[in-house]
Amino acid sequence: MHTVVVGTSGTTAADVIAVARGNARVELSQEALDALARAREVVDALAAKPEPVYGVSTGFGALATRHIGQDLRARLQRNIVRSHAAGMGPRVEREVVRALMFLRLKTVASGHTGVRPHVARTMADVLNAGITPVVHEYGSLGCSGDLAPLSHCALALMGEGDAEGPDGEVRPAAELLAAHGITPVELREKEGLALLNGTDGMLGMLVMALADLETLYKTADVTAALSLEALLGTDRVLRPELHAIRPHPGQGAAAANMLAVLDGSGLVGHYQADEAPRVQDAYSVRCAPQVAGAGRDTLAHARTVAERELAAAVDNPVVLSDGRVESNGNFHGAPVAYVLDFLAVAAADLGSIAERRTDRLLDKNRSHGLPPFLADDAGVDSGLMIAQYTQAALVSEMKRLAVPASADSIPSSAMQEDHVSMGWSAARKLRTAIGNLNRVLAVELYAATRAIELRHGLTPAPASRAVIHALRAAGVEGPGPDRFLAPDLEAADAFVRAGGVVAAAEQVTGPLA
Repeated sequence: MHTVVVGTSGTTAADVIAVARGNARVELSQEALDALARAREVVDALAAKPEPVYGVSTGFGALATRHIGQDLRARLQRNIVRSHAAGMGPRVEREVVRALMFLRLKTVASGHTGVRPHVARTMADVLNAGITPVVHEYGSLGCSGDLAPLSHCALALMGEGDAEGPDGEVRPAAELLAAHGITPVELREKEGLALLNGTDGMLGMLVMALADLETLYKTADVTAALSLEALLGTDRVLRPELHAIRPHPGQGAAAANMLAVLDGSGLVGHYQADEAPRVQDAYSVRCAPQVAGAGRDTLAHARTVAERELAAAVDNPVVLSDGRVESNGNFHGAPVAYVLDFLAVAAADLGSIAERRTDRLLDKNRSHGLPPFLADDAGVDSGLMIAQYTQAALVSEMKRLAVPASADSIPSSAMQEDHVSMGWSAARKLRTAIGNLNRVLAVELYAATRAIELRHGLTPAPASRAVIHALRAAGVEGPGPDRFLAPDLEAADAFVRAGGVVAAAEQVTGPLA
């Protein structure tokens, strides 16, 4: 099994995904263990002094003015975890919780939190055992970190609360720890606070969103090319010299992908004999690279933010390399929240333009010779009429999800935490938007491949044929009389989700940008 080694200098997106989705093992480097021990010596020295130090010998948030004596400090750390584990609503997905746990371990291993090596080792042991604490949908404002989600994870380290075992069954955390030979952690000064005070949940969801969207943007280039082909459009607008004079990198990449897919097509630029030649295709076809390209450039910016966060140590207070322990505001989720919202906007627009192309394929007045709704016997058959309704409903929801969560702020903790990022909420709605985008592109794929097959006597591009063949091999049927449509659409959705569109096209085109 792949092993991810956690050091003091952060981690990579690939490592996050390997742990979250691939169940990779986690190990702490000797460098990290040494840094943990040094930072803990600093915290222990401060804990022995009579002067109050935030997070070490004081209360938290609006209660930070109270000095806590040594006899109550272990109870203080237990209590912050118990009281902050106040999430509600449905369970969060296993991969999100694993990403959150791993990223908190990444910050702990930096040596800036003052957590003992033993605690960090236990965090790694829980991940490696496949134990996933039950975390709930609601409870994070994205400031002072993802407090409630992280608290539920810390609670499991203490042997309290519920968790899911590697068999998928939810049981008391104490039972699961015991079954895997893991001793519950007894928290000491600062450790409870250090386990809660990070933007790890929203960052984990950002990292996975970037991976999913990278595939979906390539998929969208392929489905746009298939729609252009099915509509007998022109590929002249995709020529590199046109995109060179407006040099957005994403736009050039999207156009190049579409051009590669269309290479060798017998449909592109072919006009019906009884129809006046078109000078220009509709915006949804002609401007596909501009819209997809803008989204790609947004992905690039979001990736830069994610890389910086992956290199960061987010906690409050932090132990600096010179031995100082300083309060800070690095736990604020604004940098991550903004790009999560940006990505939801870009995803909504990509879904919107794909839906417009699908509608054009189904409209006999705009499809340039295709049967109404791509039906076998229009009137007797409804064809893909309601598939487009479903797609439109998905796009409509995506537009609602594009409303930024980060523009909102609800003060908390008796006005001590008076401006929050709502980054967790931004991440949660982005996950829904990505699922919807996958389905929207699946409907466009379903319609465009059927339309190409209805262009009798015309030969599609080799890459298009490869995609159609792979889709049919995946159990998605082609043209014919009306049938129960939901299973076909579900199979197309699974095909897109698995990266099947890109994989099939790349068999012919080589790697797409």
